[in-house]
Amino acid sequence: MLPADAEMRQAVSRVYRDAPAAVGCPMSNVKAKLREVGLRPTRQRIMLGWMLFAKGHRHVSAEALFEEATRARASLSLATVYNTLRQFSEAGLIRQVHVGAGKAYFDSNTGEHHHFVIEGEDEVFDMEEAKVEIGALPQAPAGFAIAGVDVIVRLRRLGGNPTAEEAQ
Repeated sequence: MLPADAEMRQAVSRVYRDAPAAVGCPMSNVKAKLREVGLRPTRQRIMLGWMLFAKGHRHVSAEALFEEATRARASLSLATVYNTLRQFSEAGLIRQVHVGAGKAYFDSNTGEHHHFVIEGEDEVFDMEEAKVEIGALPQAPAGFAIAGVDVIVRLRRLGGNPTAEEAQ
């Protein structure tokens, strides 16, 4: 039986062995990120943090992240993935993007930006910020302040099947 760190490194290696060089945080930086926001760097949090941040900005559902972890033979439950994503979101490490009834994606880009969602497909991608203009907002009800505005534009494919990159 391998120590937890060695097991985690092997699982991450299996997921990313064919991936391009990491653009995000190496594992040691994931640990530091977790500590900065007050989260204990457990094996599961480090594993999921690496999966979220190692490929640069990405949008992923809890189910898709769980499938990645399962393919990497990481011993995580779906409940652990959901709980960890909620903790990361509450700590400001990721953003939760609600795209429909009960469907959410988690975005590793926490800066202000908006999204396109392709209907009937599990695909969410960032919208070019300069293309969005928000007019006057309604007055917030008494006792509330507007915390932010998220624009989600739903897309439907017409024919052909261009990729998200071609659609931009």
